[in-house]
Amino acid sequence: MTFSQLVSEAEKIVAKAKRKLPAAVAKHADALPVVYHDWPTEEILDDDFEPDILGLFVGDPLGVEPGLDNVAPAQILLFLESIYDYAEGDMRIYRDEVRITYLHELGHYLGWDEADLEARGLE
Repeated sequence: MTFSQLVSEAEKIVAKAKRKLPAAVAKHADALPVVYHDWPTEEILDDDFEPDILGLFVGDPLGVEPGLDNVAPAQILLFLESIYDYAEGDMRIYRDEVRITYLHELGHYLGWDEADLEARGLE
């Protein structure tokens, strides 16, 4: 599977996930960019993340005034080769994991902590 094929599939999955969100959440999700990468960069891994990280929310959460500590604009990063590797090439698992990872990172944007995400089945 090429990276462009993984991106194409991920874009469909994210779009479908957004359509299923409640309207109050969907409007925020629509305003939040999703950026697709193959693997996490060395810069991300230097920030104490594991090499098999699947996604990451960067920037300030919703409702938090952009601060000096965060130079990146709010966005979701999805690491598609990492997700595909995690899925061991199984497209059903890949699709499900893209959806879960996207929703997990969207939850961080909404201000949910790990306990909130777990309670919603997005751990």
